[in-house]
Amino acid sequence: MSTVSDHVTRAIAAHVDHVFGVMGNGNAHFLDSLERATHVTYTAVRHEAGAVVAADAHYRAGGGLAVATTTYGAGFTNTLTALAEAVQAHSPLVLVVGDEPTSGPRPWDVDQIAMASAVGARTYTVGRADAAATTVIAIEHALTYRVPTVLAIPYDVARLEVGPVPELPEPRLPSPRAPMGPFAAAAVDDLARTLAVAERPFLLAGRGAWLSGATDPLGRLADATGAVTASTALGRGVFPRSEYDLGVTGGFGAARAMELIRSADVAVVFGASLNQFTMRFGDLFAPGTHVVQVDTAPAATHPHVGGFLRADAALAAEALVAALAKLNATPSGWRDRVDAAALGEQDPGEQDPGETLASDGRLDPRSAAVRIGELLPADRVVVSDGGHFIGWANMYWPVATPDRMIMVGTAYQSIGLGLASVPGAALAKPDSTIVLTTGDGGGLMALADLESAVRVAGGCGLAVVWNDRAYGAEVNLYGVQGLAMGPMMIPDVDFAKLAEAVGAEGVRARTLDDLDRLAAWAATPPTDRRFLLLDLQVSGSVIAPYQLEVIKVNS
Repeated sequence: MSTVSDHVTRAIAAHVDHVFGVMGNGNAHFLDSLERATHVTYTAVRHEAGAVVAADAHYRAGGGLAVATTTYGAGFTNTLTALAEAVQAHSPLVLVVGDEPTSGPRPWDVDQIAMASAVGARTYTVGRADAAATTVIAIEHALTYRVPTVLAIPYDVARLEVGPVPELPEPRLPSPRAPMGPFAAAAVDDLARTLAVAERPFLLAGRGAWLSGATDPLGRLADATGAVTASTALGRGVFPRSEYDLGVTGGFGAARAMELIRSADVAVVFGASLNQFTMRFGDLFAPGTHVVQVDTAPAATHPHVGGFLRADAALAAEALVAALAKLNATPSGWRDRVDAAALGEQDPGEQDPGETLASDGRLDPRSAAVRIGELLPADRVVVSDGGHFIGWANMYWPVATPDRMIMVGTAYQSIGLGLASVPGAALAKPDSTIVLTTGDGGGLMALADLESAVRVAGGCGLAVVWNDRAYGAEVNLYGVQGLAMGPMMIPDVDFAKLAEAVGAEGVRARTLDDLDRLAAWAATPPTDRRFLLLDLQVSGSVIAPYQLEVIKVNS
């Protein structure tokens, strides 16, 4: 006889291969069923927030549907920051949790439905007669709207026997590429006429363009228009021809590349939300640039957008290529007159190499980033926590495609989600080197899942801790305003020894020569090495360019 938990697990197992979680009273029966009766691999993490983070990172690196699980009460409330991040980042994720019994709340129960709703996640509660069907609906909701969904199993329902698992319907999902209507088609023709006469066309693509599979049509559009291209931080690598690509826009980009973008007369943006960082706080485009946004959002997402086309990025790019052909348009020739690759991050050497040591005798983060970038394996996935240090990996460690730069935490402006991202990325990209970049503040906040990262990634994992003994972003923003520095400082922590305590190899790097250990590690087969943690003793006096933009806006 099957139980309610069996019905839930069978419905989930039809759509995923991995589940991440922390076991407790509320999900014990679900996990028992998952372990006994399905092909799904369950990976334990050590903090409930880490369960959602690992699942989120697994989706971002591998696609599909993410699934996490925790118990009720404190187990659920521990997930809220990570759940809010997944909502903001539009990650299709199902969080399976225990919940209060149907007889009513106990003294330790809270209103989990209200809490999930407060961060933007809808809850579906399974019952004795509809567990499998409700699970399918929750999956359908997560995939349709690309948003986390909470699937709650009341405590007294989880082990009820309810008969065989019924035949499960497939989730009904909207077409991934909804056809353009007549208004969008007319807008495409109008935009094609604008591009046909543009002298300095520029194309910008974000993660939405990658998710729509727009790489090839965007490449053809760039060729047809002679456009220079660039991407957002989450969309790097979308355009196929790097010799005409300026790399990442915003504070992570090269200064000369940003100057070139301001000279564009027409800019078309595909699948990018145009947040304040991408837009350099409104300074990315010159006032005379005609900016058109192509996105599935209901309306333009930035006031500098002069024209908006609601459409799938890939379909719109294909339609623009066809429309330009009908007009017998010829390429502008702009990209042939500039050395785009030399201006952008395709050559990290174009970024400021920094000094060997900063003025205070600690490592200059720029020179350390350059050296690490030279030694990292090419087949890598960079997983980033949040904090001031985020600029160094983004500027100096380019990745091949958007699913290889995983920044869990940036959507919600949080820190402390980096270490738990490693297991998810490692299982999604098992043949790649997983490189975590984190600060000492976020690293300490996430310390529970240092063990998870080391256990799951093993010899394919590497963590770089930018240890400046401070909350660097706060020092840069508020220390300069004369606010008390004490709360912004962190005592010296030896992350290398912490790593060794959970089975990793730790190196405390005070000079560039100490990074030679990374060279030897990278040359060793993953099966013959341990997870490596580099505790970089960096100076807090060197401020990342993107942070200088933030300081300027806030001063």
